[in-house]
Amino acid sequence: MTINSTQIVTATEANQNFSRVSRMAEQKGHVVVFKNNRPKLLIIDLDKEPQIEMTEDEKFDFVANRILREHHAAFEELAK
Repeated sequence: MTINSTQIVTATEANQNFSRVSRMAEQKGHVVVFKNNRPKLLIIDLDKEPQIEMTEDEKFDFVANRILREHHAAFEELAK
């Protein structure tokens, strides 16, 4: 994985400003948290970069939730 310098934060910064760091991950796909000048953690937006291995059932639930979230208004209309 290539680390972009604009996607690096320190562990202290992540701890003190987690909402800002999570917004960065949402915008850029992921953020790398450095601790003691070394990459330690990876915060990812699963909607943009689903890198976690999942079972087939978990994948189904993940995709179903995304579809429901994105098309909530349409499903509400159909439910009438």
